[in-house]
Amino acid sequence: MRAKLIDNNLTEPMEKVSYRNLPSQLSLVLLAFMLMFSISHSALAINTVLPTQTIDTVAGEALFKANCAACHKLYKKAVGPALFEVGDKYDKEWLYSWIKNSQALVKSGDAKAVEIFEENNKSVMTAFPVLSNGDIDNILAYTYKKKSLPPIPTEGDLAVENVGGGVSNDIILGILSLIFLMLIVLLFLVNKTLRNFADQQGIEFETPEVRTPIWKAFVQNQFLILVTTIMLLLGAGYYMFGYFMQIGVDQGYAPVQPIHYSHRIHAGDNKIDCNYCHSSARKSKTSGIPSLNVCMNCHKTISEVADATQAEGNEFGVDYNAEIQKLYLAAGWDEATQAYTGDVRPVRWLRIHNLPDFAYFNHSQHVTVAGIECQKCHGPVEEMEIMEQFAPLTMGWCINCHRETNVNMKDNEYYEKIHEELSKKYGKDKLTAAELGGIECGKCHY
Repeated sequence: MRAKLIDNNLTEPMEKVSYRNLPSQLSLVLLAFMLMFSISHSALAINTVLPTQTIDTVAGEALFKANCAACHKLYKKAVGPALFEVGDKYDKEWLYSWIKNSQALVKSGDAKAVEIFEENNKSVMTAFPVLSNGDIDNILAYTYKKKSLPPIPTEGDLAVENVGGGVSNDIILGILSLIFLMLIVLLFLVNKTLRNFADQQGIEFETPEVRTPIWKAFVQNQFLILVTTIMLLLGAGYYMFGYFMQIGVDQGYAPVQPIHYSHRIHAGDNKIDCNYCHSSARKSKTSGIPSLNVCMNCHKTISEVADATQAEGNEFGVDYNAEIQKLYLAAGWDEATQAYTGDVRPVRWLRIHNLPDFAYFNHSQHVTVAGIECQKCHGPVEEMEIMEQFAPLTMGWCINCHRETNVNMKDNEYYEKIHEELSKKYGKDKLTAAELGGIECGKCHY
């Protein structure tokens, strides 16, 4: 019976499996599994390796200039060390902590932080907790920017100056003079030839009528002599008076200084107050010449100007970086050590505005008491690349200003009493400097 059952089971129809296709099916399954694994692994790698923020060196440059440039430069030491390729010197996580709060790192006893703190004379670095890790990454990316060197001039660049094929102007003038001389000789020979031809043909030339020369007719006319003499004397007197009135008037005088100083950049572009450099103008008779220490307050850290010879408004082609080096030489400043050497050299500035010794002028009276702007007398200094004397500074010019300028009486105790008395005298509220005695001789001449 069991054999029968077995036989019956064996005789039932069964589904056939093709063993020939089994290897290809297994390979497809394995390939799909490997593809899924590689995709998941790649996604994991992207999430763990690639940064969440794209590195932006342009943003890094802006952040560097806004936060770091006051104390650091890329390629040389300033107040702090140079930061070129600083990412190769320290671990990135350590840099995050150092930039966000350097003192916390120092107090924690971190060896690197303490070493840097000691090397920089225990100068406390400003903390930047508002900078994110992405911002710091951008700044670090900017520190890898290679220094752009100026192109080396070639022989062709130097030859550009010789325009005109190298022919000298003297040679051209010499050739023209020779041609002119040849024309004169040629005309002389033609004239001689024509005269000889006329003699051979018996042609006679008419003798011109002899006339009295103009100068003899003029000498013989006494009335013309008298009128001409009077006119010459009047004209000579007029021009002599005008010439002598210009003595001491140096309007437009703009000397070349030993160190080029651009008022356009300092007072114009950077909005530096005139009284910051000429501080004595507030409380002294003279405005004074700023000491080099005033210049070094800024130029300890500002040693380079981008596009120094191509800057907008620099029509004179001045190399500002070379002028800054002159300042360092005069002040005895060593860029490498960021310290003064003591080897100072005087700068022989050329005076531009110079009143006669018999004329008195007080800057503090005009700047502090009267509140007059510097441009009133010195012109638009914020636009001047080279400083020049703007006004004539003559007595008439000063008197006209005193006659036209109303004195500011508001909240000015100095003028309170005299204003009350003079207002009754002149019968008006506003008084000019002239009405306050501003044109009396003793005010300016003593």
